[in-house]
Amino acid sequence: MLLLIAWEMGYRIFNWGWKFPSPLQTYQAFYDGFTDGHLLGAIISSLRRLLISFVIAIGIGTLLGFLFARYRFFDETFGFLVVALQTVPSIAWLPFAIIWFGLNDTAVIFITTIGATWTMSMASRTGIMNISKIHLRAAQMMGTGNGFRMFFQVMVPASFPHLITGVRVAWAFAWRALTAGELIAKGLGLGQTLQDSRSIGDTATILCVVIIIAVIGTISDHLCFKRFEDRIMTRYGLHSAK
Repeated sequence: MLLLIAWEMGYRIFNWGWKFPSPLQTYQAFYDGFTDGHLLGAIISSLRRLLISFVIAIGIGTLLGFLFARYRFFDETFGFLVVALQTVPSIAWLPFAIIWFGLNDTAVIFITTIGATWTMSMASRTGIMNISKIHLRAAQMMGTGNGFRMFFQVMVPASFPHLITGVRVAWAFAWRALTAGELIAKGLGLGQTLQDSRSIGDTATILCVVIIIAVIGTISDHLCFKRFEDRIMTRYGLHSAK
């Protein structure tokens, strides 16, 4: 409450005007946006793109991590390239996405997937490389072999602590990449709403979108990923149960 009062007083005293909205203007933008369905539609569209990209990134990243951990030549060649690509902001791939796919959902999904894949691959690589060789040998003696059966039945469960941490970080990177990619996409989306609001100088709606992104990101992290991570860590004896 004190923050809202200080915000409103700052708006009136310093005469921010069109530069930054007041709390009342922001509330009105929230009310109008959800009443006419525009903000809700943007949220649904963004979450749909995000979930598609996230699932693809988790799948590709986990598979790459397996290859890096199991095959030294692959790790020293393509693995080195992935480390380099991890330092490149996903928005840098935006021109390629536009050329290859156009201004559509596919371009946004591509950018978002790129933003999460490299982080997930490094996390899964670390998790698999930290698996005890004794466990792997025991699994081989019990008939799991060295292929995908070993991967799904032994390696993935054993590397869960690192994998869930990678998933959590990948989710954050995917959110950032999604918003950047949606700035150029056609149709509904939180990023496109930011772009449209900027074009008409609607700072209240811009702030609404920023708040929505922050709230969804915080809720998904603390109520989903963090809780799951804590359970995994406790189950594997990496910290005590609360």
